[in-house]
Amino acid sequence: MAWPDEAACAAWAAALAARPELRDAYLELDGPLGAGKTTFVRHLLRALGVAGRIKSPTYAVVEPYVLPDGLTVSHFDFYRFDDPREWEDAGFRDVFARPGLKIAEWPEKARAVLPPPDLRLAIAPQDDDRRLVTVEACTARGRALLA
Repeated sequence: MAWPDEAACAAWAAALAARPELRDAYLELDGPLGAGKTTFVRHLLRALGVAGRIKSPTYAVVEPYVLPDGLTVSHFDFYRFDDPREWEDAGFRDVFARPGLKIAEWPEKARAVLPPPDLRLAIAPQDDDRRLVTVEACTARGRALLA
């Protein structure tokens, strides 16, 4: 699929946010720096009802959100993740075991400890504002999200 501009990214994020299967999903976002991974997450979180500031978790590794309806969202950025022991020390196993939406940027840095994603989005920036997006459903929940 292609997102010709940021409005198309926002529209796709809003459509995904409307799916009830998203509440306990795990999404992986692949792509180079500047691909639009965090932009997509911001649009998704806005569509889910996050009203406050949405920042990249690059330095904190995870930014948690609690939506008005009680849904928890954990936005991970594993760009600086170097040691699998960090996984245990930070309690990420517990975060992934709890209900709620999990979204990971740079999942390849932690893939050895991450569960299989429900959806994997690979975002490839083009020479203009377009993004080519490959969406892979990796689980039954992922297939339901795309149905």
